[in-house]
Amino acid sequence: METAEILKKVRKIEIKTRGLSNHIFSGEYHSAFKGRGMSFSEVRDYHYGDDVRNIDWNVTARSGSPHIKVFEEERELTLMLLVDISKSSYFGSQTQLKNELITELCAVLSFSAISNNDKVGAILFSDGVEQFVSPGKGKKHILRIIRELIDVQPEHQGTNIKSAIEYLSNVQKKRAIVFLISDFIDRGYDDAMKIMSKKHDVIAVNITDRRDAELPSLGMMKLFDPEKGISRWVNTSAASTKRKLKKAYDDRQQYLANIINRSRAKSLTIQLGDDYVKSLIKFFKKKG
Repeated sequence: METAEILKKVRKIEIKTRGLSNHIFSGEYHSAFKGRGMSFSEVRDYHYGDDVRNIDWNVTARSGSPHIKVFEEERELTLMLLVDISKSSYFGSQTQLKNELITELCAVLSFSAISNNDKVGAILFSDGVEQFVSPGKGKKHILRIIRELIDVQPEHQGTNIKSAIEYLSNVQKKRAIVFLISDFIDRGYDDAMKIMSKKHDVIAVNITDRRDAELPSLGMMKLFDPEKGISRWVNTSAASTKRKLKKAYDDRQQYLANIINRSRAKSLTIQLGDDYVKSLIKFFKKKG
């Protein structure tokens, strides 16, 4: 993709998502993700109704009048985006592809984070880690993450969530807010998810498309599996084909639900074509 085209796309996403972050998500984000605790800020005169447990007795004795310690929330957090950029993310039956929706979601979350003075980092993965952007602050940093999401060319086709989680464990030692964004066409990440959720505040964002579970009846069609890199002829009108696809989808969703439940992570499902703004606001309100 040409540089001018990339910059144009970055600007378009910035305009759309930064507005959403400024007017909708910043307050919800702040409420949903608390700081690490309270830290001492200052000492001031005691006012009627203040908690007497916070009286600074040393200052009170020196000044001859009651003074109280003031504390404030330690707000700064780190938001880590674990983003699936495998070949299945380049699919979509609606007006967007999965990876386009994912890019918008990452932008909204990132702008919400930096408006609260939090750091944002990103790990883009397929079969392995394709790109790592270390946590940073500021608009320029967020635009770099968006640019990487738009322009990245994954070297591998498949999905390996376990390896992405293990990479996160190596590079992010302090507690973080982790958004794992994928269509979760993978297995074998049970234990890794459980370990990650013990250390970090984990939210699994499941990106789905209605065609993941249901094919239109169009007779014989040559379908391509982007993650396996193979094509085959399928009778899309056959009831057996429809049952098999639906079962595979349902099994995958149940597998993810079981992992979420056992690891005590949070989850959010967004289907292409739905209003992701409403989904995010509902999630933030529930979590806060």
